Amino acid sequence: MGENKNKGIPYYITTAIAYTSGKPHIGNTYEIVLADAIARFKREQGYDVRFQTGTDEHGLKIEQKAEAAGVTPQEFVDGVAGEIRRIWDLMDTSYDKFIRTTDEYHVKQVQKMFRKMYDKGDIYKGAYEGWYCTPCESFWTDTQLKDGCCPDCGRPVQKAKEEAYFFRMSKYAPKLIDYINEHPEFIQPVSRKNEMMNNFLLPGLQDLCVSRTSFKWGIPVDFDDKHVVYVWLDALTNYITGLGYDVDGNSDELYKKYWPADLHLIGKDIIRFHTIYWPIFLMSLDLPLPKQVFGHPWLLMADGKMSKSKGNVLYADTLAEVFGVDAVRYFVLHEMPFENDGSISWELMVERFNSDLANILGNLVSRTISMTNKYFGGIVENNGAAEEIDDDLIDTILDCVQKADSKMNELRVADAITEIFNIFRRCNKYIDETMPWALAKDESKTERLKTVLYNLTEGITIGASLLASFMPGTSGKILEELATEKRALWDMDTFGLYPNGNKVTEKPEILFARMDVEEVLKKAEALMPKPKEEPAQEKEDASKEEAAPMTHKPTVTYDDFAKLEFRIGEVIACEEVPKSKKLLKETIRIGNETRTVLSGIKKWYKPEDMVGKKVMVVCNLEPRAIAGIESQGMVVAAESPDGEMLALMTPDPEHDMPSGAEVC
Repeated sequence: MGENKNKGIPYYITTAIAYTSGKPHIGNTYEIVLADAIARFKREQGYDVRFQTGTDEHGLKIEQKAEAAGVTPQEFVDGVAGEIRRIWDLMDTSYDKFIRTTDEYHVKQVQKMFRKMYDKGDIYKGAYEGWYCTPCESFWTDTQLKDGCCPDCGRPVQKAKEEAYFFRMSKYAPKLIDYINEHPEFIQPVSRKNEMMNNFLLPGLQDLCVSRTSFKWGIPVDFDDKHVVYVWLDALTNYITGLGYDVDGNSDELYKKYWPADLHLIGKDIIRFHTIYWPIFLMSLDLPLPKQVFGHPWLLMADGKMSKSKGNVLYADTLAEVFGVDAVRYFVLHEMPFENDGSISWELMVERFNSDLANILGNLVSRTISMTNKYFGGIVENNGAAEEIDDDLIDTILDCVQKADSKMNELRVADAITEIFNIFRRCNKYIDETMPWALAKDESKTERLKTVLYNLTEGITIGASLLASFMPGTSGKILEELATEKRALWDMDTFGLYPNGNKVTEKPEILFARMDVEEVLKKAEALMPKPKEEPAQEKEDASKEEAAPMTHKPTVTYDDFAKLEFRIGEVIACEEVPKSKKLLKETIRIGNETRTVLSGIKKWYKPEDMVGKKVMVVCNLEPRAIAGIESQGMVVAAESPDGEMLALMTPDPEHDMPSGAEVC
């Protein structure tokens, strides 16, 4: 038997608190499931875990949504917070604390922290004139905007001027830079650390606006009540107020035990707030910094970003209704790479459900229990009839245990799950190698058959015990059917602890029945939100010839459109593409770059007519080989409804627009 080496060691893990602007989709829900898997595994490792999540409930966006809904802001956030908590509970997450930033204790402590920072000279009153992004609750200067829009979310910004309090960020920047350099594990993955250092810290931090006067739904500054606390100062401090931190020094024992946090688990889009603003706030309060911030990637639809207008938003409760909670947990945890974005679709879910859950896991458990009942009345025994082939099974299983443990220590959750399923794959292979049905036909092989089925039962027990952090419901069902308890992680260095003589269940449940993709898609169509319809076109005057109705592509979000880069390019050479009836090959100068672009415009333009033209070019398309030539962009043109006319989009001839100018 092993030893619990981590017994009693505190481990504090948090998620970002969910913004109460609406129901969270599966991409938002992924974070709480990921955090839950880590928290559960840390408990399996013996740690004394504290797992906190919650909701971020203040700000202009909430005030506006509440007004539009005809309710008070508090009523609005009460409803959304309840829905978020319902989904977190549905997904079987084992959080210890669900904090809300409207909680009275949190409000009072934020006011105390604001005053302490002000008295210390870290916060001062000034006036702000700049660009404000309502969704991000952020102010930006002219130089910080990207293409005239918010550099974080790409949405439009509004000019704003108001009296505000500011935090002296530059005061602590050198100290934070030193801390990050001295603690390479602080920001993970490493690519996120490089981004924060190179894009924000090293160029120099500007003072941060930390209060607003243009709306009221926030925590009032208690010594200047026309101001409310800037939402990030309010939101980030939940990680300590949720432990009972008190500015006056009367903190709860939970704070003394669990702070600093071992892990802040957040989305990559808010890494800056957690690795720059939050550490600096803590430095101002003379508090220790969290040990690690991990910015996880995003879970995207296979056909692009989730959009209500496209009708492709997936919600956890909808997916769970079709596949079950544990199958959804398995998919989002297993399909997300460590650093890059993952993708989800109904088709991918069905594929993984059938291949991994039904075939590899469900079939293994069912076959093993059924054979044990058929051949030995459900009794599992091992009388030592081992053979050399057993050694490889045992070595593989024990090795997978160690690898899964190691991967979880690195937060490589998907890799850890792969190692667990490698146990189940090896057990399936072991069945094919030993052929229990053949052994059953030979009475002299009875003891050997018992050992084979014992080894399978023991292997499944170990795999199911490891699986508890990721698929707790499934793990519990398997262990119940095997009539055994969950194996402690520190006891998984030994093979053969399954009680000799145990009796498994007589009728094993079908854990995962195979699904038909077409049936699932039909059900999905009924469950999915419908895309927003385009407004009906006004009819032309009856005296005019009625135009043919236009067809529209699905609506895209501003975020998606902002990803495209349009610039003015000058055609400096052009030629026909051999053996092509449609293509011209243009050499286009775009600023200080020269690119080759292929266009299907030969019917309307001669090569010599193209030279010298200035055209609109989509610059950030992925290069594509056409007719054996790599095209490095796309020239934009308009085509008549009947396809008989085509005109290139060119700049106004009255304005000599230079090559490289951005179209906005």
